[in-house]
Amino acid sequence: MQKLNFPQYSFRFKSSENKTLVFDEIRKKFVILTPEEWVRLHVVQFLLKEKNYPKSLINVEKQLKLNNTTKRYDVVVYKNDGSIFLIVECKAPSIQITQLTFDQIARYNLVLDAEFLMVSNGLEHYFCQMDLQAEKYVFLKDIPVYK
Repeated sequence: MQKLNFPQYSFRFKSSENKTLVFDEIRKKFVILTPEEWVRLHVVQFLLKEKNYPKSLINVEKQLKLNNTTKRYDVVVYKNDGSIFLIVECKAPSIQITQLTFDQIARYNLVLDAEFLMVSNGLEHYFCQMDLQAEKYVFLKDIPVYK
């Protein structure tokens, strides 16, 4: 897999039916290693190791209902009170991050109501904080460390 713009993390791999699987410690199972999954796993390690978010507050690949359609978010970090702190949208490294990517995560946030947004293709990372009064997001250099 491609080297990403994250610190070096170690992962557990195995092969099954001519596919490479990697262990996802949040879902507690092996999943098929795809370029997007590679980014998602690095994002989770970044949140755990660099930002100190507890594993118990991180959720990966769950469904949400949006305008009578079912969508899947990549990563969500909850606050201790159960509200959503951060939504992360992951793309494969070959996918360029565009306004459409931000529109996608903003639509998800209409349902999830997170304070922070992160978009990453593993090579480029964008961080935003929601300004709910002005109904916009403000770009940041980084997201806060867990307190």
